[in-house]
Amino acid sequence: MSDTLSPLVLDLLEWISAGPRPYAEVMQAWRTSCPRLPVWEDAVDHGFVLQRRTGRDLLVELTPSGRDFLAGNGRCRRSEPAPEIPG
Repeated sequence: MSDTLSPLVLDLLEWISAGPRPYAEVMQAWRTSCPRLPVWEDAVDHGFVLQRRTGRDLLVELTPSGRDFLAGNGRCRRSEPAPEIPG
């Protein structure tokens, strides 16, 4: 991951770390058509986020790897538990 992209991916992960977000909300806020700023794609490619279907909803949440990446960059504690997902 490039140094210029890393802060943006960290911002995305930090935003998602508050709790699972609806996929549509994530796409509206973070998807870009600019090939130089593939923030969402980098997060997915590195295994930092996953998409989970709960009923009719598609939610985006951090993986353990995503939480570790945040913690390793001073954005949250490693011991912070993952939020529970209803369903």
